[in-house]
Amino acid sequence: MATTDNSVNGMTEHCEECGLETIHEVSVQIRTESLKEENAQFSREPYRVTECQRCGHRKSQRMNNA
Repeated sequence: MATTDNSVNGMTEHCEECGLETIHEVSVQIRTESLKEENAQFSREPYRVTECQRCGHRKSQRMNNA
């Protein structure tokens, strides 16, 4: 679970690579999952993307699978 602190971004999470609670940059990206051009507009899904500011490890999770 993410928590806030007094840092610039304010999000700390457990990093699987570092094994520590570290500051993460957190964003939401809309990704197209279909490779077929005619269905691409119907296959966009939100993903939560986190990046550890200590080691650079990135993780993404489909939000409707959370």
